[in-house]
Amino acid sequence: MWELIRINKRNSIILLALMAVCLVGLGAVIGMAINGPDGGMLGLMIATGIWVILTLISFSSGDQIMLAASNAVPVTHDVNPQLFNVVEEMSIASGLPMPKVYIINDPAPNAFATGRNPQSASVAVTAGLLAKLNRDELQGVVGHEMSHILHRDILFVTLAGVMLGSVALLSQVFLRGMMYGGGSRRRYSAGEGKGGGGAMVILLIIAIAAAILAPIVTQLLYFALSRRREYLADAGAVRLTRYPEGLANALEKIANDHAPQLASANKVTAPMFIVNPFKKMGEWNLSDLTSTHPPISERIRILRNISQGASLKDYSDAFVNVTKSKTVMPASALTKEDIALREASAEAKTEQKEKQLRQVGDIMRKVNGFVFLACACGMTLKIPPNYAGATVECPRCHTVHNVNKA
Repeated sequence: MWELIRINKRNSIILLALMAVCLVGLGAVIGMAINGPDGGMLGLMIATGIWVILTLISFSSGDQIMLAASNAVPVTHDVNPQLFNVVEEMSIASGLPMPKVYIINDPAPNAFATGRNPQSASVAVTAGLLAKLNRDELQGVVGHEMSHILHRDILFVTLAGVMLGSVALLSQVFLRGMMYGGGSRRRYSAGEGKGGGGAMVILLIIAIAAAILAPIVTQLLYFALSRRREYLADAGAVRLTRYPEGLANALEKIANDHAPQLASANKVTAPMFIVNPFKKMGEWNLSDLTSTHPPISERIRILRNISQGASLKDYSDAFVNVTKSKTVMPASALTKEDIALREASAEAKTEQKEKQLRQVGDIMRKVNGFVFLACACGMTLKIPPNYAGATVECPRCHTVHNVNKA
C-alpha cells in the first residue's frame, strides 16, 4: 500500500510539473505579445505570482472553500448515526483519523472528500445519496472517499485544480483584453512604423493560440490525474469493505438517478466527486465515457468481476479481464493478500425505501435548525427555526408543548 502511495505521488508530481510548464509558458508568451521580447520574463513572473497566491489560498483554506462552495453543513453523530458509524468503520479499516462529516442538502446523489492531509480531511455526502443507498452501498461510497484520503489524492487534485484555474484565469484576462481593449492594437500600429510590427503581430498570433490551447492541454492533464485515481479508489474501497457489490450497486443507482445535476458543482471541483456531477436529468448512460471520470459502466463491470478476494491484486485481475488493457496498479502493489469477500449485511437485505426517505427529510430538517418535539400521543412535532412562538399545540391530542430552541 505504501508503495502505491509513493508511486501515486511521483506520477502526480510529474503531471503537476507539466501543468506548471503550461502556466509559465503561457505567461511568457502573453508577456512577449504585450511588451515585446523583453516582456517574456515579466509575463512569466506574473503567471508564477498568480499560481503562488492561489496555491497558498488552497493550502490554507482550500478544503473550507470547497465545502462552502458545495453548501456542505457539518453534522454530528446525533443527526445521522448510520453515516457516522459507516465513516468510523472505514476510518478504522484504513488506519486513518476520523474525518469530519458533512451533508449537502441536494437531491443529486454524490460525495467527495477534501483536506490537505488525513488529519484535516472531511467527507461530504448529499442528502440524495443518503436517501437512495442502503448501508452496504453507503459503505462502498465512503470506502471510496476514504481511499482517496489514504492514497494522498486530495492534496494533489486540489493543487492541480488551482493550476488549472490559474491557466484559465490568465487566458481569459488576456483574450478579453484583446477583445475589448484598444491599447494593444495601437501599440502594434506604432511598432509597424519602426519596422517591428511584423514580429509583434506574429507574437500576438502565437499568444492568442497559446491562450486558447493552454487551458485545453492543462484540463486534459487534470483529467488524466483524476481518471486513474478513480480506479485506484474503487480498488481501495473493495479492500476496505470486502464487498465490491456494495460500491457497484451504489454507482448503478447514482448513474440511473433522475434528479437534476448537483447545483453547487463546477468544472474545477468535478473530479473531486465520486461520479461526474455534470449530468442533466435523463442524460445518464452507463456506456457514456465521461471526461473527468472513467466510464461508470466499466467501473461497475470491474467490481462485479471480482470473485476471488478483495485484495488490490484481485481488483487488478478484474480490471485486466474487463478492459483488456494493462493494469492501473503498480507491480509492487500486486502482492497477493488473503482478504476474503463478505456477504451482504442483514440491513441491506431488508431495505425500506419509504422509511429511508422520511429519515433523510428529518436529517435535513435537523441540519437546518428544526426543533423536534415528541408528544405523548406518538406524534413528532417538527418546529421550523423561524417559529416565533414560545409554545406549540399538538394537532392530534391538542397538548401544549414549550418550544426550547436553545
